[in-house]
Amino acid sequence: MKVTSDRRSFLRAAAWAGISVYVVRKVGAQQAKSPNERIQFACIGIGGKGSSDSADAARFGDVVAISDIDENRLNAAAKRFEGARRYTDFRKLLEEMEGKVDAVTISTTDHTHGLAGVMAMRMGMHCFCQKPLTRTIYEARLMGQVAREKKVATQMGNQGTATDGLRRAAAIIRAGALGKVTEVHVWTNRPIWPQGGQRPEPKPCPPHVKWDLWLGPAPIRPYADGYHPFAWRGYWDFGTGALGDMACHTLNMPFAALDLRDPIAVQAETSGHNGDTFPKWSVITYEFPARGNRGPLKLVWYDGGKRPSPELLDGREPAASGALVIGEKGKLYSPGDYCSEFQILGDVAIPDVTFERSPGHFEEWIRAIREGKPAMSNFPDYASPLTETVLLGNLAVWVAAVPGQGPRVEWDAENMRVTNIEGLETLVKPVCRPGWEIV
Repeated sequence: MKVTSDRRSFLRAAAWAGISVYVVRKVGAQQAKSPNERIQFACIGIGGKGSSDSADAARFGDVVAISDIDENRLNAAAKRFEGARRYTDFRKLLEEMEGKVDAVTISTTDHTHGLAGVMAMRMGMHCFCQKPLTRTIYEARLMGQVAREKKVATQMGNQGTATDGLRRAAAIIRAGALGKVTEVHVWTNRPIWPQGGQRPEPKPCPPHVKWDLWLGPAPIRPYADGYHPFAWRGYWDFGTGALGDMACHTLNMPFAALDLRDPIAVQAETSGHNGDTFPKWSVITYEFPARGNRGPLKLVWYDGGKRPSPELLDGREPAASGALVIGEKGKLYSPGDYCSEFQILGDVAIPDVTFERSPGHFEEWIRAIREGKPAMSNFPDYASPLTETVLLGNLAVWVAAVPGQGPRVEWDAENMRVTNIEGLETLVKPVCRPGWEIV
């Protein structure tokens, strides 16, 4: 190629060269890293679960940037990650650290997961995101689509996915030991935060909390005690209630065993709610059509102190949380949230099953980054459809605002559309404040 000294030609060549470098850098961020190469992490949200997520990141690489809306937490974390750049706005972190960060951990409020994850992945960054993957169904599906498009390594923080107990239980069910499965019951001891009451009285915001950044895509409301750092889970604008908080854990094993995606309908009974906070309790029934080798079945979720009848457990009193899978030949019962252990109820021969053992939950994601082998709870194939199933239940909770049983919500999963009730569109796809849109 002939090089000219003409200024316009020079600038054109420089512009094209810049584009070429940019494209190479973007593609390069998606490639598996050498086992000996240190991963450069950014950690978005470093309090609560973010404390352990950022500590995990530091075990496998260098934490070069951290973000939190709470400057007290941010400054405390800076002592653990010397030299890491500090941000109160994760959007600014991502923009300024693009090309300098290989992977992000997202441990923020539910309502900011989607924007942070989509931004990071579109920049070619690998992504670990706490459960539930997002606050809304649309965001969950988009996270999976972007992860697949960008070919980045992803994982949701439902740690039970890595346990031998969960993987063995799922394999036993898939092997047909229980016969045809007709029912699944899942329950939790949540909520353990205030829920079902009135909005707290406004108060002056502490100077170390960046309230506007905490609100992020949500509608403006005044600061009050009871949102940051924990009780936000009980509010529709920020969290996903007891269902969203725990079903990605406690429903995890039945989902893995029975491929519980794309339900066709859901219906809830609740204590009632005011449209601001979730109800004190709910019982939600999902309907699933036949899929693959399994027939149609129903799933019942319980929270707020509601539990299945001991009769379903052959007279046993149910644990505070757990999962029960009922088949024609027998039942599989797992007390607790993670299916680290389980028992078979009934005279059932337990087959020898094989399953792949995990090196550890966070380690699976690191392996995916370095070697390309997807983690079990990767976004496109697992975490996104699991989160969609979970969050559909909250559509039924919303329309059960009056105490008692609400209407049946019929769902077109392919088109992400409620077919029989109007007015649920913004619960499926959020309307975000300007500057916080997910596109």
